[in-house]
Amino acid sequence: MKRREFLLATAGAPFLAEKRKTEARPNIVIIMADGLPAYALGCYGSREVRTPNIDRLARGGLKLVNCFACAPADSANRATILTGRTPMQHGIQDVLTDRPVENPPRGQFAPPPTFSNELMLSDVLGQHGYRCGYAGRWGMGSDQTPQHKFDYWYALLGPAAYQTPRMSLNGQVVEERGYLPELITQRAVKFLKEQTADRPFLLLVSHFNPHPPYDGHPAKYYDMYASAKFESMGWEPASPHAASGKEYLKDIVSTLRKAAAATTALDDQIPPLLDALDQRGLRDNTLVVFTSSTGYLWGRHGLWGDGHASDPDNMYDDALQVPMIWNWPGRTPVEGSRAEVVSSYDFFPTICEAASVPVPARNLCGRSYLTIATGGIPSKKQPWRNLVFGRFRNAEMARDNRYKIVVRNGGKGPNELYDLRADPHEKTNQYDNPRFLTVRDSLAKELAAWGQRYSS
Repeated sequence: MKRREFLLATAGAPFLAEKRKTEARPNIVIIMADGLPAYALGCYGSREVRTPNIDRLARGGLKLVNCFACAPADSANRATILTGRTPMQHGIQDVLTDRPVENPPRGQFAPPPTFSNELMLSDVLGQHGYRCGYAGRWGMGSDQTPQHKFDYWYALLGPAAYQTPRMSLNGQVVEERGYLPELITQRAVKFLKEQTADRPFLLLVSHFNPHPPYDGHPAKYYDMYASAKFESMGWEPASPHAASGKEYLKDIVSTLRKAAAATTALDDQIPPLLDALDQRGLRDNTLVVFTSSTGYLWGRHGLWGDGHASDPDNMYDDALQVPMIWNWPGRTPVEGSRAEVVSSYDFFPTICEAASVPVPARNLCGRSYLTIATGGIPSKKQPWRNLVFGRFRNAEMARDNRYKIVVRNGGKGPNELYDLRADPHEKTNQYDNPRFLTVRDSLAKELAAWGQRYSS
């Protein structure tokens, strides 16, 4: 963007924001990756993974640089994103899988029966006139069946396959021929082309990329990284504590090349969605959000994967920190960046506020950050509290903008405490350091209160 265009865009933002108060409710497109760490994107500082389209989306809007998953596991955190509820509340506390468990055991075979009673964004927006579409990986049980007021349903079935996947199209099983990301995009575009300006819509495009397995992507993406060394990625030799995914650590650089290829392949799915919105004349009133279900370690700490990558399970920032990009013409500032600490459980109330629909009374711990996402400053009466929480199986986490505590097995340990300002890569555990006793006990108290209040 030229300097003059940038100044015009930013100067006009307040006027446009005021004007939009009287306009129709926005359309909402949520693009979700699977296991994509924030640090892998160019707009978040990566120098080796090519993501020009996601970076362009960020330049045209605002990115939250401290957004964290509530759980470092896809199914559990995906459910939190869409319900605003903690894993203890909605009941999906791990990855849903029908495969044999590993050693150490991982995975949850099904959500609890009560999960069908959860209210998702699609339920709430659907009740207020939105048409709702879903394309991609569901991963929260009953994948074949359209649910939660999604009028349009295209969901991945069975073991993931990037080539010739099995899908559910509005409840009917179809054997597709083609490359999974492109198939998902094609179905999402079809949904967009059916929309009109007289009714708002919600579209969730849920990609499997860049999650392993790493075979099945077009050769051109592998070719891009054939000689890449990933010297700036921060990977380390395999840790003795490596668990799930440790097979990928045998040749970390080779695996990083494949993961980068899967990420760039995902990046190429962004333009068709934006083009479809432009062609329908819907882009100006559409909020586009890009995020990921969880982070991923990609060799950092000598581990590969998410919370299951180590024994005991980990709650490292690299497994929790996800991209959160908001692009909403006239509402989000151009090239915006905010450092407030937010969680995936804050997303639900934020989208509700953006759509001007009431947040259901469901004992939600999250808070809308719409003011932040649109470049504003929270009021002095309700300042933003930079403190988030997480839980994964027997581990709980509390993190503010400087310190982080991880408590396992109800406090029996092993426990961790990090000074993230002095030790951003979480290398030195200060839990038993007397100098940090006050910080440790304060965060532990906050964490215990959170767990007690939001367990049901």
